Amino acid sequence: MNTDNNSRDPKTTRAKILFVLWRYMPRLALLGVILVIISLMGTINSEKARLEKEKAESQAQERKPVNTVLLVTQPTTVTDAINLPGMIEPWTRLELMAKVRGSIDEVLVQEGDFVEQGQVLARIESDDYRIALESALAAYKLAKADYERNKIMLSKKAIPVAGLEMSESTMLTAKAAMEDAELKLSRCTITAPMNGVVRRLDAKVGLFLSIGDPVAEILQIDRVKAVVGIPESDVNAVSRINEVDIVIQALDNRLMTGKKHFLASSPETAARLYRLELGLDNTTGDILPGMFLRANVVKETVENAITVPLYSVITRNDDQYVFVARDEIVHKQPVKLGIIEKWQVQITEGLQAGDKVVIEGHRDVEDGQQVKVIHEVTDPTSLTL
Repeated sequence: MNTDNNSRDPKTTRAKILFVLWRYMPRLALLGVILVIISLMGTINSEKARLEKEKAESQAQERKPVNTVLLVTQPTTVTDAINLPGMIEPWTRLELMAKVRGSIDEVLVQEGDFVEQGQVLARIESDDYRIALESALAAYKLAKADYERNKIMLSKKAIPVAGLEMSESTMLTAKAAMEDAELKLSRCTITAPMNGVVRRLDAKVGLFLSIGDPVAEILQIDRVKAVVGIPESDVNAVSRINEVDIVIQALDNRLMTGKKHFLASSPETAARLYRLELGLDNTTGDILPGMFLRANVVKETVENAITVPLYSVITRNDDQYVFVARDEIVHKQPVKLGIIEKWQVQITEGLQAGDKVVIEGHRDVEDGQQVKVIHEVTDPTSLTL
């Protein structure tokens, strides 16, 4: 058997080569096919890229330049402000209450009257209190005379010291009763505790009042408060300001400046608004409680800021950019935004003074495209669209 195998083995070098080729021919053929496929794929991809480049260049040459308007950026001032509604309130609101019982026999003012401090508003029937005062005064005089007489008797040692002390106590008690009667009689005359306007008058002639019953409400309005609700997110910034410009709509949109008087340390409404009170002078008296207002609260002012129209900024996913023109070729420029004031937005990164930003036609251009500049401006408000 070994003799037969040996007889079939190639004996010559040529035969050996042919034997090896014949034995590995399928593998070599498969490898050759793979190499041909890889070569063809590389050629196809190269040709495809060349055709796409030629197509893009051809389209760029055929595309007409887009008409554009450019903004030459200049440093300016921007403010971060919030415009909030508010209402005018009186500087002081006082409720007058009856301090003695009795019927009102005279009312000297009307609702809406301006009154001065100490001016008589109404009177309570005082006969009972006058009689009580006269009685108390007589008792005091008697007690005082008795005390003076006992002092003389004590000096002559006609009475003991305890007798003088008792008469002194009686005199002081009578004096207190007299002063109480004087006070009650004085309270029959109701006077204004401050300068102000009578907002409400409860007192009516013949009305019987008990202690604590309302008589009138007086408002101090020679100085008033502009009250504004500040959102929680803006409280920290508002705490650092001292003045706020306000507009009172009922007075032909009169512009005034209020000085910060009070900022609440906790929210006063379910909407978590913090009460801000601004003091306003009202010596003319034309600012009335209840008038609506708008407060322009400036939280921050930035000098030398670069701004562009908000509509010129393009947003794609999380990217924001503008188109900047150089030699009539536009380039995509990523930017970061800051303060937004009306229709302008501050650019914190990406632009500098003198850059030419496309503000008209920016939606029709692509990066690297040639454009036709129709107009250049430094102030976009000057455009007539």
